Amino acid sequence: MLIIETIPLLRQQIRRWRQEGKRIALVPTMGNLHDGHMKLVDDAKSRADVVVTTIFVNPMQFDRPDDLTRYPRTLQEDCEKLNRRKVDLVFAPAPADIYPQGLDSQTFVEVPGLSTMLEGASRPGHFRGVSTIVSKLFNMVQPDIACFGEKDFQQVAVIRKMVADMGYDIEIIGVPTVRAKDGLALSSRNGYLTAEQRKIAPGLHKVMQSLADKLRAGERDTEEMLAIAATELNEKGFRSDDLQIRDADTLLELDVESKRAVVLMAAWLGQARLIDNVQVDLAQ
Repeated sequence: MLIIETIPLLRQQIRRWRQEGKRIALVPTMGNLHDGHMKLVDDAKSRADVVVTTIFVNPMQFDRPDDLTRYPRTLQEDCEKLNRRKVDLVFAPAPADIYPQGLDSQTFVEVPGLSTMLEGASRPGHFRGVSTIVSKLFNMVQPDIACFGEKDFQQVAVIRKMVADMGYDIEIIGVPTVRAKDGLALSSRNGYLTAEQRKIAPGLHKVMQSLADKLRAGERDTEEMLAIAATELNEKGFRSDDLQIRDADTLLELDVESKRAVVLMAAWLGQARLIDNVQVDLAQ
């Protein structure tokens, strides 16, 4: 497995693979890898000849400096996991390589609408940072496909729209959320949980599934459903943050034309802000 830290060396290797006619898959990550990331890698390997995994804690997508500072950085362990998975190349640049002029004067890519609603409203600038770094990585790696986890549902929607709007010839693969046996969605932020909080954490998934069951049963009073869900979460020990039921195809409010809904959950548990989602087919 190649480990490359600079853009010129990355491009040199990409050119070599292109000359050999290789199909390239990209798996962008911020490191601190878990089984959810490994599922992305496995999916990428099944669809391409070579897999490039990037590890870069992107300062542009953090809305709180303390969150950026304490985000776990485990490059050596990450590379060992990826090597065992037979990844072909790990690109692990420094912030100065990605943003040589700093963030204040950096050109950015922003997807209108999707970037400032829902999670984007809670975390101003977050999706601008996501779309900018993903656009830069697409330009550096020029992959045929790129794999993203559906746990970050809105992020995948933002990237799909960016790809369509910017004319990237890249297939975006959404990979289903990987969960622990008790239902908790795997996330690097789960490492912030204490042992006691980890026992409580699956409650987020249970409340989410309860909302999904109500939608399947035909309930449509989303305001009341979400109010009940927030109360249930708070009683379990969470601090509910942003709970939404939206059209899965547009992320707008449900209407009579909606064919699929998505339940979007965000709640604090101690120092960890946990997010999750589930898609629901609506009976017409």
